[in-house]
Order: sequence, then structure tokens, then C-alpha cells
Amino acid sequence: MAEMPVWRVPAAATRETSRSSRLNVPPENPVFCALDTADRARALELARKVRASVGGLKIGMEAFYALGRDGYEAIAAEGLPIFLDLKLHDIPNTVARAVRALRPLKPAILNVHASGGRAMMEAALEAAAGEIAIIAVTVLTSLDDADLAAQGIAGSAEEQALRLAGAARAAGLAGIVCSPREAGAVKRECGHDFLTVVPGIRPGGSAGDDQKRVLTPAAARAGGADILVIGRPITAAADPTGAARDIAASLAA
Repeated sequence: MAEMPVWRVPAAATRETSRSSRLNVPPENPVFCALDTADRARALELARKVRASVGGLKIGMEAFYALGRDGYEAIAAEGLPIFLDLKLHDIPNTVARAVRALRPLKPAILNVHASGGRAMMEAALEAAAGEIAIIAVTVLTSLDDADLAAQGIAGSAEEQALRLAGAARAAGLAGIVCSPREAGAVKRECGHDFLTVVPGIRPGGSAGDDQKRVLTPAAARAGGADILVIGRPITAAADPTGAARDIAASLAA
């Protein structure tokens, strides 16, 4: 298999410990397909069906906890970069130990919650030892302004996302997870070298499901999203291969 082109984690967004990190992501296809299933056979089937039409795969909590290390490695053997979406959030020492435990799996990207604080983010980055791009979750795409207000968080979802993105940038992380509606503002505030990984992507005519702050793939990309995390519009389609191919074509257009 030919080596894929790479996106290097920008030096301006990293600390010394992450200087060798890189993302093995084909720059012409920013789509990571979310394999949100506890069924190993289904996850492998989906990975094989979409691998020619996506830039990477996302393995989240449901799949990772159900399938374990063996399941993860079977999916990674398909040859696509992996975004390991575990949203680590604990005291700095615990998160650092978790990152070190995950490092042998060699995901391209691993995330923590920015709300865990700067010390926690810095501990995760140091534990990654330049082998994994560490990014931080800002505001979940299932939340809106009213949800934040109910939690006692002042301001809009965009304002909170920008506050947390700034904290992640200050901690030296490679980028953040945000909704497509905030990606452009994050780029303006944190710089265009700061990676924006964006769920909440829905092709035109798709149901929003439990996502509240959504955009189409093309609109999200135009608005500043670097990586588009797309799950159900591909995995729940009658033809996942065709759905992934159509999304890639819409971005190329």
C-alpha cells in the first residue's frame, strides 16, 4: 500500500514533547467515518466498505469499550488513520497514565475534555510523547445555549467554545473538537494552523438526530473545519459505500 500524504501538526500549536507528531490524513479527503457500534463484525464491515472513500476512521467510547484492544487493532489494520474519541477527563495524573496506556495503539488523534483544565491538557500532551496528536473537546454538538445556561455557564455555545479553544491552544494542544458553526471563529481566534475536528455534519436532507449545531459537509469545510467526523449519514445508509463516496464527491465539487 502506498504511503498516504500527511498533515503535520503545526509547530506553532505544539510543545517540545509533540514536535514529531503528524496526522496521517489524506488532505484531499477530510472525512473520518465514525464507527459507533459495539458489533465487531459490523465495525470491520463498515471500515472495509468506506475505506476507499474516507480519509480516516473514528472509534468512540461505545466501540472501544465493547471491542477492546483486539477489536481496535483489527480496525486499524485496514490502514486508515484513527481518531480515538475517548474524551478523557480526570485529574492530570490519571489522564496522563491513560494516554501512556493508549500510546502503543498508535492512534493519529486522541482527545481530552478542555474543561478538565490546562494542567490536565498539558499532562496528556506530555504523556503522548510526540506520538499522538492530542486535541480537546470544547462544547458537545448535542448542547445549545439553553443547555449551557442550565449548567450555569454564561454566554453562548460559541463563546464557551472559544474560551476552551483558547485554553487548549495555550496548553500546546494540536487543536480542538467543536461544532461546524464555531470552526471559523476558532480559526480566527487561534490561528489557521490550529486543527478543527468537527462532528455534527449532516448532508442536505439528513436528520439532525441528537445533534443541535449542524452544517452540511461542504458548508463546514468552507467555514473552517479541517476534519469532518461523520457517522450515521454514512453508517446508517442503505449503501454506506455510496454514501461515503457521495460525500467525498460533494467536497471535491
